[in-house]
Amino acid sequence: MRILHILNHTRRLNGHVHAAVDLACAQVRLGHEVYVASEGGDFDSLLKANGIGTFVVNHRRRIPSLVKALIRLNAHVRDLEFDIVHAHMMTSAVISYPICKVRGVPLITTVHNEFERSATLMGLGTRVIAVSDVVGASMKRRGVSASKLKVVLNGTIGSSRSEGRSEEPKPLRSPSILFVGGLHPRKGLPDLFHAFEAIHGAFPAAHLYVVGDGPYRETYKEMVATLECAEAVTFIGSVSDPYPYMVAADVFVLPSHADPAPLVLSEAREARCAVIGSAVDGIPQLLEHGEAGLLVPPRDPAALAGMLRHLLESPERIASWKQKSQLRIDRLTIERVAKETIEVYRSAMPHPKAVALAT
Repeated sequence: MRILHILNHTRRLNGHVHAAVDLACAQVRLGHEVYVASEGGDFDSLLKANGIGTFVVNHRRRIPSLVKALIRLNAHVRDLEFDIVHAHMMTSAVISYPICKVRGVPLITTVHNEFERSATLMGLGTRVIAVSDVVGASMKRRGVSASKLKVVLNGTIGSSRSEGRSEEPKPLRSPSILFVGGLHPRKGLPDLFHAFEAIHGAFPAAHLYVVGDGPYRETYKEMVATLECAEAVTFIGSVSDPYPYMVAADVFVLPSHADPAPLVLSEAREARCAVIGSAVDGIPQLLEHGEAGLLVPPRDPAALAGMLRHLLESPERIASWKQKSQLRIDRLTIERVAKETIEVYRSAMPHPKAVALAT
């Protein structure tokens, strides 16, 4: 099958980029011919190393840029005769839709950021992939028919991004609490800061590490500076691979207010962390609804503090939840994601061609 993935860029900044890159590389390993159209970025060399063709399509939301993108993308779809076009963001879906309609190519869209109003436009796809059950239910409420909507839960284990990564744990102070993600309000970091402040007096040896960057970094550093626990909080900043921090951490915390299906939970579980996540969006599903990780209400620092206290008061309890993180972890492999996605593609194709490709 000849597949074209379209996304805004291939920089490390966004989870949807990681998901799309992982999927494209995994599809090559399954024997498909894969291309990526984007503005380019950090992962282009990885894509090329995995035999994936890349070309530039500018996604800037200006009429002249979009017209040029439409013309360029149409030429690629015409010349390479793709079987499937897979759009990963709203702009990609909008510019792909008329081309796919005219050329009779199925358009697949993946809803990565369901919390955005523009996610409704992902319903333009012949098939719409939701990255968790909660996202699927939300898209149904937005009017996407059940017949075109498919859920493919995110997973990262075994991805090409992880090849050759360091397994050496970072030297963290123990007991260590780790956050990995973008530094912006949706991730709920102030809740974690206040929860850590509440338990710091009882566990003065505990240390909180924040890995990631974003527009609120300085705001959050100023916030932490006013707390008594400030000396026990370290902002690591952006790193190319957070896995060595996860391997070293005692407890991984994701206090999000909204998170459709965060890849970081798959990675934290692979690293055998004891995990605490907020019970919102796709987080419960990625934590086996509380069997593979602990769940707390979102926007509730007191509840989060109580759960941190529950773990830190017993090293044996932390060890137990590290073991529980491995429950049904095989569901979080990128191979499973790739195979399920190929089945979605086949369901969208004209019947005779789909049968031919399946044989």
